[in-house]
Parts: sequence; C-alpha cells; structure tokens
Amino acid sequence: MADYFLVVGLGNPSDRYEETRHNAGFWFVDKLAADAGGVFCTENRFSGLVARVACADRTLLLLKPLTYMNRSGHSVGAIARYFKIPAANILIVHDDLDFEPGTVRLKLGGGHGGHNGIRDVLVGLGTRDFIRLRLGIGHPVDRDRTLDYVLGRPSRKDREAIDAAIGSATDLMPEITSGRVAEAMNGLHTR
Repeated sequence: MADYFLVVGLGNPSDRYEETRHNAGFWFVDKLAADAGGVFCTENRFSGLVARVACADRTLLLLKPLTYMNRSGHSVGAIARYFKIPAANILIVHDDLDFEPGTVRLKLGGGHGGHNGIRDVLVGLGTRDFIRLRLGIGHPVDRDRTLDYVLGRPSRKDREAIDAAIGSATDLMPEITSGRVAEAMNGLHTR
C-alpha cells in the first residue's frame, strides 16, 4: 500500500451541525479537499467520508467521521488500522475553546484537554502520539453554556477569523506531511 498521511477533521454529520463551531475540523478538511480537487465519498467500513488528495508528493487521506464527535475514535481507528498508518502520519483537526477565533495551534501528543472527540480518538488509536491542529473558537462567558456554544453558529466576524486560521494552517500542510512539524509550528505560532 501507498505511504498515506491521514488528516481527520472532527465534527458532527448532518445539516443541523454543518455551520456550528464544533465542526471547525470538518471545515478544515473541506478546504483541503476543495483546494486539491478532492471529492468526499462515503466509506462504510470507516464510518466516514473519505477523500484522497495529493500534497507535497504524498497521498493524503482526508476523513470526516460520520459517528458524531464523541465516537470519532471508531472511525479514525478503523481507517488507520486498514491503511497501517502510524501515529506520526496522523493529523487530527478539532475546535478548541481555549483559544480565541483566529488562533491556530499545532502540537504533538498530549491528553484530551476535556475534548470528547479527542478523548475517543485516544481510545480508538490506542496512542496519544499523533499530531493535533487546534482551531480556536473562543468560549462562552458562562461556562455552563459550553454545549450550546459549541453547537451554535459563530458570528460572521468569528467565522471569518476561523476561516483565516484554517487558510494559514492549510498553507503549511507540505511541512506537516513531510515531517517538518516543528517548522510548521513555528510558522503558525509566529503569525
């Protein structure tokens, strides 16, 4: 099999959630697919939508799990095992309440930080040694309203900031997919 690099955007399927903050990971892989002319197709064995695109002489598998956020690990684990993709070649992209809209952070490994999608990916992969791209979505003033906030639509200003962050991050995919993650981190974190 080819040497694949897996990029997973976390989110929730269905029109109901399409424009919600929790779907920022889906927005990221949608942009990657659109920029490279990729088309998502349903892959039942992976419980998700999958597109194949080229980036820096690599084949990227783009995955949008259809299992809903809290069960993302099932889908991610299935495709990683099938294609024998090591954790170092997996990028998980997700929303992050700890950063303001427009902020994007790249990191290797770590815990789930309270993110239920990442919590399930850790179980599905059986490791924490994958790459993460965290897209800031801001946070509600009242922490008791977190669920309503993440499942709500961002303001136009916030969506523009999130889209700009996604654009900055997709520009650095050649560095990320070729193993130059530290270089990509420096590029993102100094913008």
